Amino acid sequence: MPPPPPIDSSLDAIGNTPVVRLTHVVPDSCAQVFLKLEMENPTGSYKDRMAKSMIEEAERRGDLKPGMTVVEATGGSTGSSLAFVCAVKGYRFYVVSSDAFAAEKLKTMQAFGATLDVVHSASGNTPDLMPYMNRRAQEVADTGDCYYTSQFSNRDALVGYKGIGQELVQQFPKGIDAFCGAVGSAGMVMGVSRVLKSHWPSTKVVVLEPASSPVITEGHSGPHGVDGVAPGFSPPHLDSAWYDEARGISEEEGRAMCRRLAKEEGLLVGTSTGLNVTAAIALAQQLGPGKTVVTVAADTGLKYLNGRLFADA
Repeated sequence: MPPPPPIDSSLDAIGNTPVVRLTHVVPDSCAQVFLKLEMENPTGSYKDRMAKSMIEEAERRGDLKPGMTVVEATGGSTGSSLAFVCAVKGYRFYVVSSDAFAAEKLKTMQAFGATLDVVHSASGNTPDLMPYMNRRAQEVADTGDCYYTSQFSNRDALVGYKGIGQELVQQFPKGIDAFCGAVGSAGMVMGVSRVLKSHWPSTKVVVLEPASSPVITEGHSGPHGVDGVAPGFSPPHLDSAWYDEARGISEEEGRAMCRRLAKEEGLLVGTSTGLNVTAAIALAQQLGPGKTVVTVAADTGLKYLNGRLFADA
């Protein structure tokens, strides 16, 4: 395969990510499991797709104009992606985040020029943290010439995430039997599901959350340690018409899977990807040989090297 031609902007490097079959962590006598390597995006996360579509759709409508400040509340990857897009396009970016999330993500936002408003949380990622951060971001956005991207309710996010589904249709012309993914805003799984089910209505779509914060599966939240997912409430993007099942996945099993993926598959990924692969393998065991299960590597494990994820590897 020839290398891609030169591009005019780093924004053009978003998308067209490869898919790899997992061969060492998947048991024998079950379906094939594939991982779409979204950490190949410029900031190492699929959130680049969402950040680009939210900004460009707002520009197209005239809601976002030169000189305005973009505002968001985020646990990290969305902030890094928006900071990256805003840097390329010349917008100021004000982000409300917290020291409950990975320090690498906060530093990445700053490196791209973002103004950080860091909320202290001695108890980590509690159920009330993200709602408070969202309120704080809205207050900031109301003070001046700002555009609040509001990732949890902004439908423009789905425009970017549909690209994952469109690429998967090209990468799996014979079809996909099951797709799963952990949800934060739920934009990724909903955007992908709309594409997959329009091509293959029988594709099973499973949404995931940490078992420690089972809002979707059990109706109540709880503290957890998985960045970017389970915000403590049912996300507005989540639509029961576009998924078939919800499952809670053990954080401990997800972290163990991250360490296995690094050591056995050579894939350095974050905690939510560990949840994704744990669930994908369970689906593969249920479906059996001859079937295809796909999930995504949400981001790179390089964002978590200062924490405990790989400390005991």
